[in-house]
Amino acid sequence: MRELRTLYWKNGSLYLLDQRLLPHRERYIRCRGYREVARAIRSMVVRGAPAIGVAAAYGVVLACKPRGRGDAGLERRIMEAAETIKSTRPTAVNLFWAVDRMVRLAKEALERGEDVYETLLREANRMAEADIEANRRIGEYGKGLIPDGSTVMTYCNAGGLATVGYGTALGVIRAAHESGKSIFVLVPETRPKLQGARLTAYELRKLGIPYKIITDNMAAMVMSRGLVSCIVVGADRVLARTGHVINKIGTLGLAIAARYFGIPLYVAAPLSSFDFDKRPEEVKIEERDTNEVLTFAGKIIAPRGSDAMNLAFDITPPELVSAVITEYGVYEPGGLMLLEKYARPEGV
Repeated sequence: MRELRTLYWKNGSLYLLDQRLLPHRERYIRCRGYREVARAIRSMVVRGAPAIGVAAAYGVVLACKPRGRGDAGLERRIMEAAETIKSTRPTAVNLFWAVDRMVRLAKEALERGEDVYETLLREANRMAEADIEANRRIGEYGKGLIPDGSTVMTYCNAGGLATVGYGTALGVIRAAHESGKSIFVLVPETRPKLQGARLTAYELRKLGIPYKIITDNMAAMVMSRGLVSCIVVGADRVLARTGHVINKIGTLGLAIAARYFGIPLYVAAPLSSFDFDKRPEEVKIEERDTNEVLTFAGKIIAPRGSDAMNLAFDITPPELVSAVITEYGVYEPGGLMLLEKYARPEGV
């Protein structure tokens, strides 16, 4: 299978796979400036917390494109780019982690008189490769939790399309499949953007892993019939202090049903998705355009004048999570602060 790359850098531009067109068309959008990257993140050309983070890092790089000697406006552009990009999606912590890191490196490079553009480009490239490596390690740690002959339910899309490559939740399923296990996947459609039906099914088909798509409101019934061995989901933000998991809206409902029916629910997330400071009440949950709910495939499906609610994420409490799979191993939700030593190796 040709390895899918969600984004790549070439000749001074960032190329993003336009996920709005999948599964019917594979097309890359070229971003020459940070504002184009910000628009791509906001409009979900690129989506998924890890992929958003790396795209954001490259967006800051684009703000640093050389403009001749003595570029007096460089630091101002960097800060403008950082604020613009951070305003696009308020919930996924990877975005803020990546932008803040790039700003810090830029300031250090300026103080030392180094080439800021080259410094940040090296770091963005490193982030991209590190994401793929982290996801592979998540898969290796997580595959042991997936029994041979099992039916796994996942949710939304936490595959290669949500990362730079390989995937988190889907990476665990993929690693189990590649190890020789017989795996079948149930894919809830994931309204309103249908990331499950459009994107996860698209990846599973490319990987040769058998699957069936179900409607979101079918999930509990399927569990009640004993047709689900375990559930593996990704995360847009994991609150290490409390063990709460913030993920695509609908995850909480799956977790409640899974607990009732005695089905383990695993969360797969890289360290870049961890928040070691905030508590649930401090996290802003993104609310998106209500037209995503009121329309389908470009057509209005509700009475004209109807209003809607469109929360993009929900918060699953730690008692509903069986384990969290990271690139550093498998952890109980109550022990996630142990990972802080990897996130802040110098005690920052």
